Amino acid sequence: MENKVDTIIHGGYVLTMEGRGTGMIPDGAVAIAGNSIRAVGPTQEILKQYSAHRYIDARDHAVLPGFIDCHIHSSNAIVRGGSQDIQNWMYSGILPLLSLAETPDLVAGSMLNIIEAVKKGTTTFCDYDFPMLELIENHIAVGTRVVAAEMINGLPTVTYGVEDTTLRDFDPSRENKKFLDAVRLVERYHQTHQGRVTCMMGPQASEMCSVPLLQEIREYARKNDLDIHMHVAQSSRETRQVMQRYGKRPVQLLDELGYLNSRLHAAHITETTGEERALLAERGVSMALCTGSIGIISGKIPPAQDYMARNGRVGLGTDQAPGNNCNNLFNEMKFTSILHKVQNADSTSFPAWKVLRMATIEAARCMGLEESVGSLRAGKKADVVLVNLHAPAMSPVLDWPVRNIVPNLVYSASGSEVDTVLIDGAFVVENGRMRTIDEDAEIKRANRCAQLLCQRLEATGWEKDMPLAGWTREGYY
Repeated sequence: MENKVDTIIHGGYVLTMEGRGTGMIPDGAVAIAGNSIRAVGPTQEILKQYSAHRYIDARDHAVLPGFIDCHIHSSNAIVRGGSQDIQNWMYSGILPLLSLAETPDLVAGSMLNIIEAVKKGTTTFCDYDFPMLELIENHIAVGTRVVAAEMINGLPTVTYGVEDTTLRDFDPSRENKKFLDAVRLVERYHQTHQGRVTCMMGPQASEMCSVPLLQEIREYARKNDLDIHMHVAQSSRETRQVMQRYGKRPVQLLDELGYLNSRLHAAHITETTGEERALLAERGVSMALCTGSIGIISGKIPPAQDYMARNGRVGLGTDQAPGNNCNNLFNEMKFTSILHKVQNADSTSFPAWKVLRMATIEAARCMGLEESVGSLRAGKKADVVLVNLHAPAMSPVLDWPVRNIVPNLVYSASGSEVDTVLIDGAFVVENGRMRTIDEDAEIKRANRCAQLLCQRLEATGWEKDMPLAGWTREGYY
């Protein structure tokens, strides 16, 4: 009996990401019914077993599971590139700039970032930001899969001139507001839109929340069966301030507070010791690796290689546009592979197939989503990306006995080769254009907001001392 499905993608190089490698099916097909994958296999077999309302000819295309961004602050795109090449990136750059951003600016920046990432193949966003009650509506409008967390920070807003060596008092009213915002987010949105929208709790860092607040967050997460997304040992500033305040390092503090378990998704862990990484891995904590962002911001490579050697789970994240400059996982895969090769003086480090897995199935495992996304398998959600192999940067295709598709996806592709993106079985990008929102209008909106933000910055007078403003006046930027 013939089985009817909604869509069959056929004739492509299907990278299922099942098994140990990439699970390549050279002439493969994916049958989609509703929001789920019905079957994956050789084209001839799928076309014999199924008929569809719509057929997508994927010849000259790679067919991939959608990318999963394990750590992203989507709103920060409103100041993309505004804090580059400076010391003390957070306190001399990004935080003063964001202190001038109003809610419409952050919403516009978030939408811009989501558009960029979706068009580069990202289908699942672990968006950890504020004000998430507003930003999450962008994800719903576009149709992404999102794991949202309101970023909870109990310190006063940073303006220009505040030193990162200053130990500031926590603001109880701010802590209470941010915690309640996170609770409202969970109550309104967790497990909505057919499960496409879920939530976590999101304390910003151990130096940015008081111990009572961290305890309250942990208990709320436990009672409501929620994971926690958090920066952990991300910088020397965090370590220094936690040592000053409590006489212990961030990982020790979090251990004593009961945070170290498989429900914690730790971004960066850049400043951890080997012993601390052994403890994190043993407890099942996952690591979001943002090589490009930390490389640009701090000139460092996070210790992912050591963490993986300790059987820690690692997935890729793009972080934010004022650090990494983009939210493009093709870019992140390339950064990750090359910088680890250089770090090790070893061209075999972090091969293309491994970093591709870190953007797909390993990222899904990090976020506890491996049963629904991260690979192309019957029963999983239909988050599928088609990459044009006929593009100059992807040509020619070597098929056998040497195959170059996976290396070219990691080292050659820019993401502009993505021409089709399905999320939950729905076409979100087709022929390289957004289908769910007006892309041009959103870009114009973000540019208007950015100009107003620049006017506010000029009115403060801060730019007289800001390094990037000085370089702009001198003609370097």
